[in-house]
Amino acid sequence: MDVSTPEAAAAHFAQRPDAELLYLAHHASRYPPAVGAAAVAELQRRGLVPEAPAPLAPPAPEAPAEPDETWGQVLRPVLRGLFWPTRQCWAVPLLIDLNLLVWLAMTLSGVSATAPSGHALATWGSNVTGLTWPGQPWRLVTSLFVHGGITHLLLNMASLWLLGVLLEARTGGARLLAAYLASGVAASVATLWYHSGGINSTGASGAIFGLYGLLLVLLLSKRILLDKWDRRGMLGLVLYLVLSNLISGLTGNIDNIAHLGGLLMGLLVAVPLQLSMRRT
Repeated sequence: MDVSTPEAAAAHFAQRPDAELLYLAHHASRYPPAVGAAAVAELQRRGLVPEAPAPLAPPAPEAPAEPDETWGQVLRPVLRGLFWPTRQCWAVPLLIDLNLLVWLAMTLSGVSATAPSGHALATWGSNVTGLTWPGQPWRLVTSLFVHGGITHLLLNMASLWLLGVLLEARTGGARLLAAYLASGVAASVATLWYHSGGINSTGASGAIFGLYGLLLVLLLSKRILLDKWDRRGMLGLVLYLVLSNLISGLTGNIDNIAHLGGLLMGLLVAVPLQLSMRRT
């Protein structure tokens, strides 16, 4: 029996009957190790005994768990997008910054941060009957950036941000800025026309209502690509916000005429704007 090499042992046992191989494998301890190993290998080749299982690979090291994001990590990009203009979104942060800077300058000059007087508002550029027209028409624009206190400011800026970011991504900054200013001026003109007895008005809400009108036209004309249910849901949300603000204006010190004037202008300017846009 030549088992001097694995090849010789394999050739020898390939010619042996199954019974002999089983006997050698069963009594392997009585023979040299090479004999028992060669017999078992031949039995495995013939499929008479199962092959030994391959050694288990060492478990792969677990990837280090990513640390949970902190509130700071979540809020930092949100705040940066809110105040810092970028190439993709510059008009909305610019408008928000201008409104905040005007309020901050008013406060640092000694004007009340929460309840400025009518005289202080007029000094800083509010829309005032007898001053705006015909002598100081620039007040039609400056009044959009003057607010009657921090609460008034924050409510308007929250609406501008939520609505403006949605629109600017689809219209572009120049179109959004044009619609915003045109709607704001229309709101100021409507206020002067309606309140012929005298008015001292401030705030960005008329311009913001113009953005509501722009969004309504874009949704109805399907310039914003959404499926049927998303489109209906967004239309319902916009209509709810418009109507709820108008209804709340019936009971508070809110100029609904400015809202309606801005909304109407937003609907009007949306027609030429949406014709120049690609569907998004």
